[in-house]
Amino acid sequence: MATRTDAPTRREQILKEAARLFAERGFHGVGVDEIGAAVGISGPGLYRHFAGKDAMLAELLVGISESLLTGAKRRLAEADGAGGVAPGAVLDSLIEGHIDFALDDRPLITLHDRELDRLRDADRKLVRQLQRQYVELWVGVVRRLYPDLAEPTARSAVHSVFGLLNSTPHLTRPGSLPDRAGTAELLHRMARGAFAAAGSR
Repeated sequence: MATRTDAPTRREQILKEAARLFAERGFHGVGVDEIGAAVGISGPGLYRHFAGKDAMLAELLVGISESLLTGAKRRLAEADGAGGVAPGAVLDSLIEGHIDFALDDRPLITLHDRELDRLRDADRKLVRQLQRQYVELWVGVVRRLYPDLAEPTARSAVHSVFGLLNSTPHLTRPGSLPDRAGTAELLHRMARGAFAAAGSR
């Protein structure tokens, strides 16, 4: 994903702290006042930015699904624009983008696992739709690299790799992970190994 260099907006600050607190204590375990205190404003002041906690949760979960899909599409477009980029390099780029998410946005992974069912039906359906598009984009790239791989098997491999990469919130004990670069490299090698194993059958 692209790295932002500009300062986050107040709205983005609120969302970041809301994600952290929701992941730590659960959606119902966090009050508006606590989120406000985390960003230095009163609880009621949050309502100038969001209608309430439900709106924050929806924006977090819909937003990260949109971000992952947009980032993956951008990486594919860049590869197409470069011309002649090998499928393996395209897959590496997708893996790198997802690893950035898995390492930098761990609270959102926890939030998705625990709180997705709290979204309104329309928002939950949108998240699922975006996720399906994201998966199918990966499936297409994997099958270009391993053309003999059946589509259902490729899709299962993609979901398995997502499970691997999205395990980062569970690896939080001191010393359980190397530094960020080392963790990213390890996750990348494991992801490529999983796809290679699927493609070799």
